[in-house]
Parts: sequence; structure tokens; C-alpha cells
Amino acid sequence: MIQLNRRTFLVGAMGTSLATALAACGSSKTADSGSSAGSSATGSGKHIYVLTPSEDHGWTGSVATFAKAKIEEVNKAGTYEAELITSDNAADQIKRVEDILAGDTSKIAGIVIQPMDDTLQATVQSIADAKIPYVAFDRIIDAVASTAVSNVKGDNQGIGAGSAAWFVENGLKPGDDVYVFEGDTSSVTTLRNEGFTKYLTGDLDFDGASIDSAAKWSEDDLKHIAKSGATNWSRSDTKADFESLLGDEANAKIKWWYCEDDELAMGILEALNGGGISDSAKKTFFEQKPFITGCGGLDELYEVLRGNSYQDIVAKIGGLMSVTYSPSMIQTAIQDLIDSLDGKDVEQDHVIECHNVTAENVADFKSFK
Repeated sequence: MIQLNRRTFLVGAMGTSLATALAACGSSKTADSGSSAGSSATGSGKHIYVLTPSEDHGWTGSVATFAKAKIEEVNKAGTYEAELITSDNAADQIKRVEDILAGDTSKIAGIVIQPMDDTLQATVQSIADAKIPYVAFDRIIDAVASTAVSNVKGDNQGIGAGSAAWFVENGLKPGDDVYVFEGDTSSVTTLRNEGFTKYLTGDLDFDGASIDSAAKWSEDDLKHIAKSGATNWSRSDTKADFESLLGDEANAKIKWWYCEDDELAMGILEALNGGGISDSAKKTFFEQKPFITGCGGLDELYEVLRGNSYQDIVAKIGGLMSVTYSPSMIQTAIQDLIDSLDGKDVEQDHVIECHNVTAENVADFKSFK
């Protein structure tokens, strides 16, 4: 058994005209926290507002980067003027929505919003009360989800299922010791945990396939899965925790490491590359030919998969994989609003399927920095 030692997101003829309109002139509009910038696109004068957290760094910051690219497409089409509004915190995002609704709402075509947190519930409801079509992205607030044109989110259970399926594909047996580096205490972590165990017990498929009956895990088998507790998605905390775990060489015999984010997987790689683990523990660890998973699409981890970094470590382990959960999904959210305004049917509960990314197929997927 595992020896635990832990501190613990255009109306009209947009459908066919978008592609041909890309050659037209236009520019995206961006609003940083509390301000707007950029030139107006020619069009009907109606506005599409896209509200996200600030474009700073990491997954959340990259949402705004991908939103800008999609907004540029929308503005080049010339039918609508799309605008990005970013916020540093929930209070500012609430104020920005209030400012939008205080203006002439007849000029608004629709809104795409990635709520900063659940304190936006009343604010999102106010968008619906104003009868403005909106799409919620990534953080879906259940109490108001039914008022959205579409709720676009990644498949958090699929992340767990994808990791479990990859482990099984590479030899995981019922009752093998598994260690999970969790993200936080939110529903995201709960879903990623559930997806992992439900695939192993045969209650959830991945990529259209279920686990073979002979490989299914029992409730007793699941007791061999240990969890870190909240790492707060921190690479440095994961690095320190991994070093602490391998301070007991019994833990160095664990072969299966499920990290619920690419940052956490990078924490393991950094620990293995550093001096915080004894040579004997590293030797035992590498002898297991361990498998490590992450998720998200972090460029640093994709660089490892591309063969451009940490290759001395990769050569000593069984494998490295990342399940997709890309910030580029915001572009799907914007497209869902456009499609709805164009009179097309969209899924209200739009879960974007995930894929397992390895060295063999990494060139097919976008990463973020």
C-alpha cells in the first residue's frame, strides 16, 4: 500500500459568410479591466460582448488570448462588432456587466461570459432578465444554467476517464497503487476524480470504449488509489509534495501518477530533475517505468511530448500523457452564440470531448503558454 506523507473557459448570414469574409478588413476590440480599446468594425452596429478574466498567464489568461483571435474573425466578417472585456476580479466583472446593461441594450446582440466565480450568479441572471442571449463558458453556475443559450465546458469527468484508460492500456491492473495529485476542493476536482474511478469500475466510457470486464476494479481495488488533497493547482507545491513522498522509498515503487493538471505533472518532472530526491529513491522510481498524466495543454508539457525538453527523464519512465482541456474552447463558446443568433440549433449543455495527447499525436493539438 501507499505510504502517505502529504501537507497537504452574428447574426444574419454568418454561417456561410464567415469564411469568405475573412479577407475583409477589421480589428478586434479589447477592453482591459475597466476600459475599452480598439477600432470599430463595420457592421450592423450591434455588439457581441465577450467577458473573461484578464490576459495574464496560465490557462485562465490564455482564454482571453484565444478569445481575441475569434473576435478578430467576427469583426472581419463585418456583420457584428465583437469586443473583449477582461477583469482582474469578480467585483470588476460584475461592474462591467452592470455598465453594459445600463446602456442601450437594443444594441447588444449577445454576451459570452466566463464567470470569475459563483458570486456572478445574480449578475448572470440579470443578463437573462434583460432578455439578452448569452453563453456561459467554463465556470457554469448551476442555479442560472437553464437561462443560457449554451453552457460550454470541458469534460472534467472525461479527463479522469482518459487518464485511467491510458493507464489500463499501458498495463494498470486492478488493485495497483495509484497516486492522484488533485487540484483543489472544487467540483472540478470531484469530477476528475469520479471520471477516473468510474472508468475503472466500468461505469464510464472513454472515446467510445469501456474497460474490459476482466480489468474492472472493485471497491476494494479502489482503496489502492491515494490522493494528495488540494495542491491549489500549484507546480511548486506538487514538486515539494512529490519530493516528500519519495522520501519514503516505498512510495518510489508507485508506477501510476495521475495529475489533474499539466502544472502538477510539470512539478513531478521538475522534482525528478532536481536534487530534492535521493539518488536511491530516483533509481527505485525509474525502475518501475512509471506513467505520468496531466491535462490542459500547457506548452511546457507539450514541449516535453514534442521531444524538446526533459528527454533524459522521459527516456527513463514508461510514458507521459496530457488530456486536452484547452482554453481555446472559448472560441467554441463564441461560435455557439453566433450560431444561435444565426437561427441554428446549439446544445444548451455543450460538453467538449477530450482527447489523450502523447508524443505520437501532439502535433495535432494546440497548446498554450
